[in-house]
Amino acid sequence: MPAASVGAQPDLQATRVAKHYGAFRAVDDLSFEVARGSFFSILGPSGCGKTTLLRMIAGFLEADSGDIRIGGKAMRGVPPNKRPVNMVFQHLALFPMMNVGDNVGYGLARRGVAKDEIKRRVGDMLERVSLPGAQAKRVDQLSGGQKQRVAIARSLVLEPTLLLLDEPLGALDLKLREHMKIELKQLQAAFGTTFVYITHDQSEALVLSDHVAVMNAGRFEQVGTPQQLYYEPQTPFVAGFVGANNRMAGRATEVTDSVVTVTSADGLVMPARAIGRVARGDAVEVFVRPEVARLARNPAVLRDAGLPFWSARITSLLFDGANSAVLLHEAQSNTEFRIALPQTGEFADLQVGETVAFGFDPLRAVCFAS
Repeated sequence: MPAASVGAQPDLQATRVAKHYGAFRAVDDLSFEVARGSFFSILGPSGCGKTTLLRMIAGFLEADSGDIRIGGKAMRGVPPNKRPVNMVFQHLALFPMMNVGDNVGYGLARRGVAKDEIKRRVGDMLERVSLPGAQAKRVDQLSGGQKQRVAIARSLVLEPTLLLLDEPLGALDLKLREHMKIELKQLQAAFGTTFVYITHDQSEALVLSDHVAVMNAGRFEQVGTPQQLYYEPQTPFVAGFVGANNRMAGRATEVTDSVVTVTSADGLVMPARAIGRVARGDAVEVFVRPEVARLARNPAVLRDAGLPFWSARITSLLFDGANSAVLLHEAQSNTEFRIALPQTGEFADLQVGETVAFGFDPLRAVCFAS
């Protein structure tokens, strides 16, 4: 993907944008920028305000306050059809009575572009989305992935500054959704158009994006690269929402440098790295990802590796190929943990009821004051 040049004007700027419905703050005083030529995702649960925000960028809703600028130009009062944006919806909205070529060329025809030019640009665009020669096909002859590419081609042929995508993969089956994630990423890199993508699916956001904003209750909890959100969450919401996590509530019983010793109500004692200020006596939450923990049948393996460890009983085996895991309960507190299995096959013969040890590097767990 073409990198945004240093100091280049961002393609999207939002400054203190808000949208309220009575006392409900759907979008609450948001400010952010999206760099030119980047893939920016807004990730959050249903009802967090992400669709409201996207509709304000598109011009379908007017912000109550704040400023939205696209390509450096203020958008207040500019209707949707005058904004340099196009939108791809989950249900695509292709015209079933039109063939593929007419669908892709529809916006150009509305703009009064000459027929020969429309034919040339539609042909070029279908080549670029790997549908060469598909102009005469009917929409009902296309697969789900092909329909998705036609919808994107119809938007990109208009050369928008921004392409807005509203959960566009949500209606696809799992295997096609996984395939389309790769295709979308490759299309965005090939065209260099700025994509703003909203989703509740963390895998989509992490795989596709240069930067992700995690949205909660009308605000952005954290904006960063997928790696930053995954490895360095700055709030308990981000830690719990992005990726799988084991969560434990307790109290900070000791604080040494950046490592906090946490004791749960059930008596489980566990160290973790503090994020933000944590003082002795604070109520805290600890998050441990399933893949950072190590299993061992012999606790000495973990002791020799310098890891704190606990004894546990396996209560369930969750086989899912490369994503296989076990559920286990810590022996003293009965606290449940999900632990990812390594791909070595070392634990392929684990049995429910078996006693094992598990441990992890405290710096790879995170702790927040509640």
